[in-house]
Amino acid sequence: MGLTSNKVLVSAVALAVVLFLATVWLWPKLARRGWLPVSGRVGLLLMTQVTLFAAVGLAANRSFLFYGSWADLLGQEQDMGVVVDHGAGSKDVRVLGTQALDVPGGGRPSVGGQIQKVLVAGERSGIVSPAYVYLPPEYFQPQYAKRTFPASVVLTGYPGTAENLIKGLDYPKSAYLQAKAGRMQPMILVMLRPTVAPPRDTECVDVPGGPQTETFFADDLPKAVSQAYRVGKKARNWGFMGNSTGGYCALKIALHHSDRFVAGAGFSAYYRAAEDVTTGDLFHGDDALRKRGDLLWSLDHGKPGNTSFLVTSSKRGESNLKGTRQFVKKVKRPAQVSSIILESGGHNFNTWLREIPPGLIWMGARLSGN
Repeated sequence: MGLTSNKVLVSAVALAVVLFLATVWLWPKLARRGWLPVSGRVGLLLMTQVTLFAAVGLAANRSFLFYGSWADLLGQEQDMGVVVDHGAGSKDVRVLGTQALDVPGGGRPSVGGQIQKVLVAGERSGIVSPAYVYLPPEYFQPQYAKRTFPASVVLTGYPGTAENLIKGLDYPKSAYLQAKAGRMQPMILVMLRPTVAPPRDTECVDVPGGPQTETFFADDLPKAVSQAYRVGKKARNWGFMGNSTGGYCALKIALHHSDRFVAGAGFSAYYRAAEDVTTGDLFHGDDALRKRGDLLWSLDHGKPGNTSFLVTSSKRGESNLKGTRQFVKKVKRPAQVSSIILESGGHNFNTWLREIPPGLIWMGARLSGN
């Protein structure tokens, strides 16, 4: 049974209830002195509290999808042991499997689209990362056989899993519904986590002597996807979006690589690279590299490209409101900036589910398939 399944949650709740009732029922019999009754009382209390905390934790994880699987919870990585040879004729994107969308007619790609699980091998960075690629229904329809589509990279926060973007944040389903309603053009989504060198949080930085994460996202990923799918290779064909750490990465990549991405959307993003126990030493004393990771500093000291940005925050519940307002003020032409400021909303999936549909519409309006 999966970590996020109903069966696991119901079983944990039922076990907690049973142990609570057993504690109430057996307590008079265990009220005597002696090591056996005392051990019994301690054991019942301990098991009851453990199961109660487990049930609460499972319920919270199911709501916010902090961890998508038992392996993720235990720090074990999936699909990272696949060797990709780069000999003659090999590709940088390897399809590992497919799945349908939970929409009417979702079993038929030409009606509901398709999600492909892939392995992306970075030519320059040497990074290999699993990802999901959402292909809209039009991609499989004969009348669009020669058409190229716009695409957007979509990142989770840290330490989320790519499955969160499908199961919890509904990116493919939202893109399908918005396109079907005529509010946005059909768009390919390349969904993955920012943690491409697990378990380290590299903040999408090319770490000196370490993982070249920025190179992977800015260069390798769009190049590999454009070679494997009908996606254009120009900046106007590509966008970047994400939440939390993924939002910081989206804004950073779009800001520093306007020749490759025409738009970047950060949902609940922060604006300077984190430096803590999860990141390790990202900059190795390189002050220029550290300043480059500060988006507000970069806006003040860099020359903006013809890039569009979308930033989001809440008047109550988000800690990035001040930084978001500063970011908006610092964006200068030819760059453009838009924002979503909610009256209330915390740093969680419920807030992002209110921002993602309009964010997808905004992104679709700025990309071109040609």
